[in-house]
Amino acid sequence: MAVNRSRKARAVRKRRRRMDNVEHDLSDEQWAALKSAWGGCAYCGADDKPLQRDCVLALSRGGRYTLDNIAPACGSCNASKCNDEVTGWLRRKRLDERAFLLRHLEIRAALALRFGAEPAADAPGAPVR
Repeated sequence: MAVNRSRKARAVRKRRRRMDNVEHDLSDEQWAALKSAWGGCAYCGADDKPLQRDCVLALSRGGRYTLDNIAPACGSCNASKCNDEVTGWLRRKRLDERAFLLRHLEIRAALALRFGAEPAADAPGAPVR
C-alpha cells in the first residue's frame, strides 16, 4: 500500500503518534463540568458557539487532555491559538491575560476538589511552592 506523502498526511501521522505516546485522562463528566464552570469560551467568553477542548499547554509542547490542562474554547480561538503559549497568545489578541489565569486557577482548584484530584504542580497557572 502506498503511503500518502502530502504535508497534511504527514502532520496527521505525527499527531497520531504524539497522541498515542501520552496518557489522556479527561472523562466526559469532567469535560461537562469544565464547560459548565467556564460558561462559554475560556478566552473570549463567547457562549453562543460550540466549544472545543483546547489544551492550555499545547500537545506539541508536552500538554495532555487532563482536567488541569483543558479549557473550553470556541473554534475561532482554538484555531487562532494553535500551539502557541497561552499567555503570549492572549497578549497578542489583546485579551485579559490576568483574568484568564486567575479564573483558570480557581476553576482547576474547584474541579480538583470535586473530582478528587490534586492540581498538577507543573500545570500552567499552578501555584509555585
